[in-house]
Amino acid sequence: MHLLTINVLLLLLSVAAWQDFRSYRISNTLVFSGALLGVLLNTFLPVGIGFTESLMGWGIGLLLLLPLYLLRMMGAGDVKLMAMVGAFVGTNDIISVFLYTLIAGGIIALVVALQRGVLRRLMDNFIFMFLSVLSVNKSKPSKDNLSVLEEAPDSVGKLPYGIAIAVGTITSLAINHSTLMID
Repeated sequence: MHLLTINVLLLLLSVAAWQDFRSYRISNTLVFSGALLGVLLNTFLPVGIGFTESLMGWGIGLLLLLPLYLLRMMGAGDVKLMAMVGAFVGTNDIISVFLYTLIAGGIIALVVALQRGVLRRLMDNFIFMFLSVLSVNKSKPSKDNLSVLEEAPDSVGKLPYGIAIAVGTITSLAINHSTLMID
């Protein structure tokens, strides 16, 4: 990645993480203009990944978190932010960003649960979701196969997942592109 591209991405991630921390919202203006900027930088910079690669990264980034949004486990801003990151990093790095984001999100969730005194409820919810997924009869769709969230215990609260996306992206870039960071 070009140093300009990395710096723009880091700036956008910082703003998104701050917005999410302050209000549990990430503005559409930020993620849409950021995604456009990612595509443009990757298209017109000499060392960019190209238009198609950037657009495909955007699409994959969108699809990776979309199921969590549909299950009401994540906000739409988080999904759009991951898509924006995909426009910057492309298809080669978006999976790595996603995996590091999941790790960062898990750690942040544990810290927040400890801080709020709801760690036990977090673990109960995790076990409930895991067992619910295992017990659903996938071969025969019916009204009896309720979604996990229709019976789920009380939530432990909101989590500013934009911070996890920022940490996951920075970690992925640092590990996968450490030579670029030094140059």
